[in-house]
Amino acid sequence: MKKNDIVKTILMTCIIGVLFFIVGLTTRDFDYAKKVYQVYLNGTKLGLIESKEELYALINDEQKEIKEEYKVDNVYPPNGFVIKEYNTYDENITTAKNIYDTIKDKDDFTVEGYTIKIKSNEEGKEDLTIYVLDEQVFKNALLSLITAFVDKDDFNNYIHDTQEPIEEIGQIIEDMYFRETITIKPAHISVKEKIYTDEAELSQYLLFGNSDKKDKYTVQKGDTIASIAEANSLNPQEFLIANPKFRGEDSILTIGDKVDITLVNPVLTLVEEIHSVSDEEQAYEKEEKYDTTKPYSFNEVTQNGITGIERITKDIEVVNGEQNQGVGKMSSITIREVQNEIVTKGGYRPTGTYVNTGGSWGWPTQRPYTITSWFEYRKGSFHNALDISIYPTGSPIYASRDGVVVEMENTCADIGYYRSQCGGTYGNHVIIEHSNNFYTMYAHMLQNVEVNVGDSVKRGQIIGYMGSSGSSTGTHLHFGVSNGYPNKGGSWINPMNLFR
Repeated sequence: MKKNDIVKTILMTCIIGVLFFIVGLTTRDFDYAKKVYQVYLNGTKLGLIESKEELYALINDEQKEIKEEYKVDNVYPPNGFVIKEYNTYDENITTAKNIYDTIKDKDDFTVEGYTIKIKSNEEGKEDLTIYVLDEQVFKNALLSLITAFVDKDDFNNYIHDTQEPIEEIGQIIEDMYFRETITIKPAHISVKEKIYTDEAELSQYLLFGNSDKKDKYTVQKGDTIASIAEANSLNPQEFLIANPKFRGEDSILTIGDKVDITLVNPVLTLVEEIHSVSDEEQAYEKEEKYDTTKPYSFNEVTQNGITGIERITKDIEVVNGEQNQGVGKMSSITIREVQNEIVTKGGYRPTGTYVNTGGSWGWPTQRPYTITSWFEYRKGSFHNALDISIYPTGSPIYASRDGVVVEMENTCADIGYYRSQCGGTYGNHVIIEHSNNFYTMYAHMLQNVEVNVGDSVKRGQIIGYMGSSGSSTGTHLHFGVSNGYPNKGGSWINPMNLFR
């Protein structure tokens, strides 16, 4: 054998020997490697275990109280729990019981359920999360909320597209939706969270929010829905929303029955877009005439006032059972003309038989109009005026009586928003002082106010234009009448008392 061949043979033998050594070493080491599971909780390693099934079973078996409380078959690790499989040479293996005890001390276990995310699309309103075990519990509670604001029959007819068309008067729901975005997803829910299992409890939360104390009233002899509502700073509609078992203001009450008198504070915003046709009264005005053939003491109603009736077609928006202050696409047909009340007084007047002394009251807007809010409680406080709406924006506003302008604001944006503080919530406004210590307020006007402080005005004179400035949910005139300076010791009176 040549010398080179001998060297090659020796080298090959060494190489083969090394390979066999490496293969043997690798095989031996893998024989000793173990399949284990590394457990993490909120990103922290808790240890290695040999069986993940044993840990899951231990959690499920040990947490009997959770099973009984929520009436579930399975309990799961916390949401921050992660388990990963490894092959390792590490001999530091712990028991499933040790890991269970560590988890129990550090975090809360979970149950299967649903997470409902409520994303507000309104500035300043917080997003919410609701947890339920059964998706149907939320759906049923949501239906209860809807039918607190909407008659069940009307809702069902809307859902099933079976609304009757309007022949003369009536209304139909054209659209209905929540302003918030609602998503429902299955999830493991920590038992430290508030988990709703009862639809009645969830319905109360959706309707009243986080109000922990629900005020109740026990019905007494002689009570009516209107009297209970007024005594507890509610209007009848707000009472009916809080007590949906009653169908209307004339519903019969049972002595001893307990009713809710808490102002609702819904966590969701239900919007109804309604097309309405209704016959609405139009107030008559009061005029004075003078007859020189009569003695000075003569003072007599010579023509009775008769309210007009207009068949008004309008689009309105109702938010959580309350109509917005503005209306849209309004038109009307006269059913009965207004006849003003005329009082004839005696005495000679050189200017003729009629002198407008400013002692009578004129309606502050054009006709036809619609009243969107009356002189009554609203949202827990007293609404001390009439909200009068006409479509579109910009219709004239008239002084209701002769007087002098004592206050004027015209720096607010023409379009405000609910709870705006501009102009003290009134937006652009005018206050007029009249004889006998009467004052009138005209609020939520456009910026182009026609009068200034100190101006003398006549009844029927244009003082500004209807807008939606300040704290407002739509174009309207807030028309208030006060005996004494408004909000400075004066007492508000119902403006309708001046026109009937």
